[in-house]
Amino acid sequence: MKKIMFSDKYCLTQAVLNGTKTMTRRLLKDNVSLGNWEETQKHLPYKVGEIVAIAQSYHTLNKSGYTAPEWLDHVCESSAGYENKMFVRADLMPHHIRITDVKVERLQDISDEDILREGVWQFYDNKKLFYVSKNIGYAPDVAFPSAREAFWYLIDKVSGRGTWESNPWVVVYSFELVD
Repeated sequence: MKKIMFSDKYCLTQAVLNGTKTMTRRLLKDNVSLGNWEETQKHLPYKVGEIVAIAQSYHTLNKSGYTAPEWLDHVCESSAGYENKMFVRADLMPHHIRITDVKVERLQDISDEDILREGVWQFYDNKKLFYVSKNIGYAPDVAFPSAREAFWYLIDKVSGRGTWESNPWVVVYSFELVD
């Protein structure tokens, strides 16, 4: 089984788990050709229908009350995956998504509807501002006058400064939470 990581710094793992994030964009690797869709798909990490584990550190799972296998209690704190979800085993993750669609497009071709599926949100009583959540600093949310500006901020924070402006090719994965 494969795993996928979402930014905890910008609360994206939590957005996936609560069902408000149902889409993710990943930079297309340079060695992937765009000429033939069937050939392109062979080089993408996730396929339609595939079940993928949502990576969470063992420490995060422990705090959330996840009941891990007994042997894991003895190795967690000494393992690399205790604080860093990059090193966790996919088969030990309790939450999974199913990939429902895959497409390739330029980053700035994103629609406002898709921006809201990416983790940008609005309050129901104030439709004039768009928000990005964060787990750092004094303000837990950052507000923007448009969905595009909010996503621009988010993608540059998650993928690196200048990502939005460079308008790279991205793989767009739509997904649903399985458990």
